[in-house]
Amino acid sequence: MSMTPQDETTAGDEAGGIVGELDLHLIAEGRHENLWDVLGAHPAPEGTAFAVWAPHAAGVSVIGDFNGWDPATSPLQRAGESGVWQGWVPGAEPGEKYKFSITTAAGERLEKADPLARQAEPAPNTASIIAAPSEHTWGDAEWMATRPEASSPTANQPMSIYEVHLGSWRKGLSYRELAVELTEYVRAKHFTHVELMGLSEHPFEPSWGYQVTSYYAPNNRFGSPDDLRFLIDSLHQAGIGVIMDWVPGHFPKDAWALGKFDGQACYEHPDPRRGEQPDWGTYVFDFGRNEVRNFLIANALYWCQEFHIDGLRVDAVASMLYLDYSRDEWLPNIHGGRENLEAVAFLQQMNEAVHRLHPGVVTIAEESTSWPSVTSPEGLGFTYKWNMGWMHDSLEYVQRDPIHRSHHHNEITFSMEYAYSENYVLPISHDEVVHGKGTLWSRMPASSAWDRAAMVRAFLAYMWVHPGKKLLFQGQEFGQVAEWNESTGLNWDDLEGWEGEYHRGISALVSRLNELYTGCPALADDHSPEGFQWIANDDSKNNVLSFVRRHRGQQLICVTNFSGSAYHDYRIGLPAPGTWREVLNTDWPQFEGANLAATAAGAAEAKALDSKVRDVDLLAEPIASHGFSYSAVLTVPPHSSRWFLANS
Repeated sequence: MSMTPQDETTAGDEAGGIVGELDLHLIAEGRHENLWDVLGAHPAPEGTAFAVWAPHAAGVSVIGDFNGWDPATSPLQRAGESGVWQGWVPGAEPGEKYKFSITTAAGERLEKADPLARQAEPAPNTASIIAAPSEHTWGDAEWMATRPEASSPTANQPMSIYEVHLGSWRKGLSYRELAVELTEYVRAKHFTHVELMGLSEHPFEPSWGYQVTSYYAPNNRFGSPDDLRFLIDSLHQAGIGVIMDWVPGHFPKDAWALGKFDGQACYEHPDPRRGEQPDWGTYVFDFGRNEVRNFLIANALYWCQEFHIDGLRVDAVASMLYLDYSRDEWLPNIHGGRENLEAVAFLQQMNEAVHRLHPGVVTIAEESTSWPSVTSPEGLGFTYKWNMGWMHDSLEYVQRDPIHRSHHHNEITFSMEYAYSENYVLPISHDEVVHGKGTLWSRMPASSAWDRAAMVRAFLAYMWVHPGKKLLFQGQEFGQVAEWNESTGLNWDDLEGWEGEYHRGISALVSRLNELYTGCPALADDHSPEGFQWIANDDSKNNVLSFVRRHRGQQLICVTNFSGSAYHDYRIGLPAPGTWREVLNTDWPQFEGANLAATAAGAAEAKALDSKVRDVDLLAEPIASHGFSYSAVLTVPPHSSRWFLANS
């Protein structure tokens, strides 16, 4: 469409804007999949076209740097009965600040940020900015071409996600500085993806970014939209995917943003029993309104199209699915139930649109209930779901004193009862390292740093070998001691000096776990029961569990000891004869372990040459054990995990 008002062939151009009859029809039906191309601010050589949806307004004008913030200078025209207002403002240029001045039906004048603004002032300022057309030249064609075949759960490709809060990973870095430092760090750690918190503009800087005020504007604290494109491009060229936190469930009540946008409920449900979320003091989107669904679905598509985002982690899905979620008073649905049918339809429509228009983009649900078929095309249609049950049970287990774990062995084994009911991501996320919960390091019930580090290493190895994609929040990859504080940043000093040796060991282990996870076909099959077999899940007395992972003709066994005791001559069944090569032992010296297995086998000094792997292979004996025809004995160090690959 033309960006100037000369063409008189559409209703949009007659109104001095760019929104045509077809656009208005699609918006009314909730089906405009390029909404950002027609609403918002669109600069051209002689000025800027503006358009905004404000269905209850008596009048709308644009105020900004270009007209002295005078509400009488640049009025917009109503486009029929669509609720859209649009117009052309000569002389308005990219980089200038603006808002919409809205006269309500009651005669009150409101000043509102543009819901479709593609750039916004950093807090505490609240104006929108006319965004210049992107000048970024993408260099990630190879990544984008191969992404579709690698991202499907059926492709059995590894996904190891590093969750990052940009404002606190390393304080003070811009998008372009992060393009160097974050890319190098994530590549060195062998993560396959990053998940970025707080990408959408939000008003409170030291926050998690979950109260979004400008859904189409990237967080301006770290640079321009093109600077963000540069960061994502750099990650892609390094072979790293980018997932963003996306918050379509609720939005804040700031007077200058979406709430009561034209004096009445527009984006939120008009009944507070559905339109407000008491837990967070926010409004809830009216998922049954076509224009609101369109705003959100187009926003998901916008990030995929304009920023090459590879995935959307959808926040707080449970709060969207249930009408009685954290509410004393609530309205049932048309069938008398508690399910939010409009939200269900929205999530289905969003997932369908994203997967249809952007093959290879994954959608991940943070959903904490037993809602069925979250990752089924016949259900909600997500690609993956966070496995909150695994997270809760496994953390409860490792927080217990080892002498008490034997009475709660089911907490560490029960997850396999439902591991294939959905396509799961195993999350150790930001939620688990705040509000007094501690960190992986501080949760471990140990009196010495050595034991604490060993427990963290054993847990991480168990997580990486367990079926499911992986997500680890920043700082946990080196066992940060203190809880995460979004205002202060990570404590990288934990890695320094002689006291940092155990943290350096955890960091080295995570690198090795990711190397094995991305390099061993046996670990790739996360989504079919054929890829997993228990060896022993009932050794609660010793706090030991063992199992087989298999895929594409490769077999790997894992033996994990969650007790403080070492077990010598511990026999396990083996699914095949021959030699089993040790590929990981969390007790190895390069992870700051004691190398007990090598010492017990008469190998070299336990602490010799940190860089050398002291592996002790297993030779299968024709002795039946655990239902297998072959077995072997091994040493299982305390708080450890040992992995062995069958020699082909």
